[in-house]
Amino acid sequence: MKFIIAAVVCVALIRPATAYSQLYATRNGFVGFYSKTAMEDIKAENNQAYAIIDAGKKNIAFAVLLKGFVFPKELMQEHFNENYVESDKYPKASFSGAYTGDVPLDKDGVYKVVVKGNLTLHNTTKAVEVPGTIEVKAGHLLGVAEFKVKPEDFNISIPGVVRDKIDKEMTVKVNIDCSTK
Repeated sequence: MKFIIAAVVCVALIRPATAYSQLYATRNGFVGFYSKTAMEDIKAENNQAYAIIDAGKKNIAFAVLLKGFVFPKELMQEHFNENYVESDKYPKASFSGAYTGDVPLDKDGVYKVVVKGNLTLHNTTKAVEVPGTIEVKAGHLLGVAEFKVKPEDFNISIPGVVRDKIDKEMTVKVNIDCSTK
């Protein structure tokens, strides 16, 4: 009898916490950034982003190691890490924030959201607000967003000799597939 009472109490205590905090995570999210100018196209992609979504609180966070970005040209990758983002000194970029919009976890579909929070890169933090979608699909949350960033907003200096080869605003694409944690 004591076991049954203890089990009922445990279920009653766990159920509210589970409903309030529903964590979804991935260790292989995608972050890519792109620049297109008349002189050169730049493409860098990273499939090792860590992301977590707390669906109960509508919070979202991600982190990506900058050395994980792969460029088509090895020299671009070297310049990116050594000269621009200084990845030995500032090894990661991160985002922490929240999203607005209704995302019913019990109904598969694509839902529009607005993500608002702080993006940190090169030891500089900026507030960002971007539209995106969260798709509920077979127990997963798939997040997609695209936005622009300016290197100078994050104290990243682009030397004048290559300034015309790099777009003033880089396009950033984020695509994450999070499962329950």
